[in-house]
Amino acid sequence: MKTYFVTGISTEVGKTVASAILTEALEADYWKPVQAGDLDNCDTKKVERLVSNSKSKFHPNAYALNTPMSPHASAEIDGVTIELNEIEAPKTKNNLVIEGAGGLLVPLNETNTILDLIKSDYKVIVVSRHYLGSINHTLLTLNLLKEKGCDVSLIFSGDEHPTTESIIKKMTRVKVAGRISEEPYFDKNVIKEYAELFKGKL
Repeated sequence: MKTYFVTGISTEVGKTVASAILTEALEADYWKPVQAGDLDNCDTKKVERLVSNSKSKFHPNAYALNTPMSPHASAEIDGVTIELNEIEAPKTKNNLVIEGAGGLLVPLNETNTILDLIKSDYKVIVVSRHYLGSINHTLLTLNLLKEKGCDVSLIFSGDEHPTTESIIKKMTRVKVAGRISEEPYFDKNVIKEYAELFKGKL
């Protein structure tokens, strides 16, 4: 069984939809270690609504924080400190999809970032979406993961932007697992269709 860590080049790039697709494709368990804000409609609930298979289990957050801010700041408002040793991946005999928060260097506390949650045996999926500055953010993210020795794949999210994507592929030579297009909506059927496309590419 394998563990997949889904991260993004920034916030709001499509990590949660990508996580749902991977969870469905692999019939994996899903876990979001740190949720900051939107607890009534958190990412775990969103993914659970989008997944059709009956094998996946959805594990509780290690930290569920109330304010939609960087985890370190949200934790401070809640009067807690995020401790790395309190964030342990759930024990499962199934594949596991872990969704990060924001990008790799989002701080958890004064010392640790999201990058510190990624272990050497994880397969890392980076979600990249085109915007002004996204090439820089994508290259920085991929290079940091490669420096750490991670097994990295890339998913493009949104409409195709050939000049952006071609230079990222040429400069990094990272495997591209696929694309999640700009859809009018995502529901279980759409997620299932994408899951079929991504099977065998992960």
